[in-house]
Amino acid sequence: MRKREINHIDDKTLKKWIEDEAMTDILAQRADVIRRQVYGNKVYLRGLIEVSNICKNDCYYCGIRKSNTHVNRYRLGKEEILNSARFGYELGFRTFVMQGGEDPKFSQDFMVDVLKSIKEAYPDVAITLSLGERSYEDYKAFFDAGADRYLLREESSNPAHYDKLHPKEMKLKNRQECLYNLKKIGYQVGGGFMVESPYQKTEDLIADIRFLEELEPDMVGIGPYLVSHDTPFMDFKNGSFTKTLRLVAILRIVFPYALIPATTALGTVNPKGRELGLKAGANVLMPNLSPKEAKKAYNLYDNKLNTGLEAAEAKKQLEKEIASFGYQVVDDRGDVSDFGK
Repeated sequence: MRKREINHIDDKTLKKWIEDEAMTDILAQRADVIRRQVYGNKVYLRGLIEVSNICKNDCYYCGIRKSNTHVNRYRLGKEEILNSARFGYELGFRTFVMQGGEDPKFSQDFMVDVLKSIKEAYPDVAITLSLGERSYEDYKAFFDAGADRYLLREESSNPAHYDKLHPKEMKLKNRQECLYNLKKIGYQVGGGFMVESPYQKTEDLIADIRFLEELEPDMVGIGPYLVSHDTPFMDFKNGSFTKTLRLVAILRIVFPYALIPATTALGTVNPKGRELGLKAGANVLMPNLSPKEAKKAYNLYDNKLNTGLEAAEAKKQLEKEIASFGYQVVDDRGDVSDFGK
């Protein structure tokens, strides 16, 4: 028996929904009805702190891959992270997302110290980590120190496709094992994937949805594949904006309870990405709390937005914009709904 309601859609229907441009508005409207049934018109904000752009991995699509020598590398120290959290808390943020490359210097001891310090200062906040694949022991220590959620996008659930996106030492099996370990420990867990990444087929996207049905994630984050010119995939094209919108809507239909962000990638590929993402069923936004220089240097893909309404300083302006779309920004932790549980 499933913990929460999941609406299974057959492969034939999913294929049509994913591929048919004419379904974009139809799916968005259906998804918006569902998200309003579960979450009303609430939009949850997460304060994003990009803690390091140093990574030991060499993923072929990523602008901060190990082999990219053109990146201005940085690593935030404890005080810089705490200052970002303090700034965010004063603005009204009640969830912080600490995101970074797989930086070996972010040791278990360091992270435990940072997590405990944030939770001691702000016991009413939720902390989300997005630091890649770690050991079970690390995940458990982080959870015990105060981490509440963990984001780890699998990026592709077809092993053959996954292998085309990553060097041979990285395996889908390991990534999926990490996701199940996180669930076992007790985190609210987020998975997700890129839309129209190189070599991706519709069948791969259907496989992604099937894997998520098995995982039963609390959060699902997706975005269009966006090119970074300093990668082996520099000659591929950006993923489709409208196909990504359809998949946001599909995810809301399949997982009514889930927390689904309108990602920065959506806003990067289309000026109305934030608005249309919310109208397609998304209910989370992640303004950037990172120090100015970190915002500039954390470039997973070309032309990433990090100013304007993407910056946390613009929270009041962002709230007005969201209200003009028919939604309301709320200042709370924004935990996953128990709808249908």
